[in-house]
Amino acid sequence: MWQGSTRYPDPAIEILDASFERYRVFSAAVERLATGFRWCEGPVWFGDGRYLLWSDIPNNRIMKWEEETGAVSVFRKPSNFANGNTRDRQGRLVTCEHGRRVTRTEPDGAITVLADRFEGKPLNSPNDVVVKSDGSIWFTDPPFGILGNYEGIKAEPELPQNVYRIDGATGALSVVATARGPNGLAFSPDESRFYLVESRATPNRGLLVYDVVGGTRLANPRGFIDAGPGTPDGFRVDVDGNLWCGWGMGREDLDGVVVYNPDGRLIGRIRLPERCANVCFGGRMRNRLFMAGSQSLYSLYVNTQGVAGG
Repeated sequence: MWQGSTRYPDPAIEILDASFERYRVFSAAVERLATGFRWCEGPVWFGDGRYLLWSDIPNNRIMKWEEETGAVSVFRKPSNFANGNTRDRQGRLVTCEHGRRVTRTEPDGAITVLADRFEGKPLNSPNDVVVKSDGSIWFTDPPFGILGNYEGIKAEPELPQNVYRIDGATGALSVVATARGPNGLAFSPDESRFYLVESRATPNRGLLVYDVVGGTRLANPRGFIDAGPGTPDGFRVDVDGNLWCGWGMGREDLDGVVVYNPDGRLIGRIRLPERCANVCFGGRMRNRLFMAGSQSLYSLYVNTQGVAGG
């Protein structure tokens, strides 16, 4: 059974480059907030309600953890096999669903479908999502959720594995990139760069970086990191431009979260007893990193803050 560290600094937080030391809070340790799920994804923080939502995909539900009480409950079931979540700039929940659509939850609880088809064909299985400062919604659409009946309903993909943009004013859907297994995505703090996990690239999975042109298009794709035998998934960016990435290696000493600086240098690691799929920043000061592990939800206070939109 997993036991959190009672020693400070927590040995699960590894400084791999001296620059990472400033981001470690000496007297903060990794905490397990909840466990007993099948595959956790898509954490998103609601500061106005002081709670976190995240997806438990195979169980077809969105879960809720309350900061004040630690209570865990079901927020939505069925969730149409929800995966990635974020909030738009009006504070509404935006969700990628393996049920082949992207939705927005309105303040009264009504669900608005933002996208479910492109050029007359159904989306594959929307995976992860971010919202840009202009209100546009960017999401990835690999086929992972329709390859079997565990994280969705098996079906044949009819579209390429694209990254899409939903225009914040018109709702128009457009392709901004095509990749091999597009997964996690995020913008740099100034939104001049766009990062994308290409999780089915061969021989090695990795992260790509693009230039953002005119706020609406992507150009000049190039490798940002080579994951080697590792498996990057979802990630979020802090105010200094560092990437905090969910990571899997199949080894307890290497599973968890890895941190890359804006130059693509590995500077830190947070070890977890299970692989981490996705992360988000939350808490009152947006300085608490929430980590969706395979079957559990974890958190760690860090000495930085997450940027808006993720």
